[in-house]
Amino acid sequence: MKVIDVFLCYYEASCVANGRERHAAAVRLTGTSDAGRITYEYSVNFFPHDTEDDFAVSYDACVSEIVYDAKGRRSKKKEAIFLEELQDRVTELAKQLEGTIDWEKPLIEPRLG
Repeated sequence: MKVIDVFLCYYEASCVANGRERHAAAVRLTGTSDAGRITYEYSVNFFPHDTEDDFAVSYDACVSEIVYDAKGRRSKKKEAIFLEELQDRVTELAKQLEGTIDWEKPLIEPRLG
């Protein structure tokens, strides 16, 4: 199984989960290739980020959605479409945790794989 981080970026965010305030979110578009199948998944994971150097990501405030699962291999054309839809789709996912993402305030440069 090969896991590809098509997109990864941390953003300023707001969410309260398990009684703890979260001030940042890890946003991902991940591709997983295995035995002739490709799966793409959006995910958002809110984490505390209490100090500027605190990137200790917890996984108790995470939600994800598989957007594509079929026979085939990695497709740059499909990935471009998924990247265009990323903000809208992840914003909807964040609402499931009553969280918000400040898309104008990335904490790191986006990583594209």
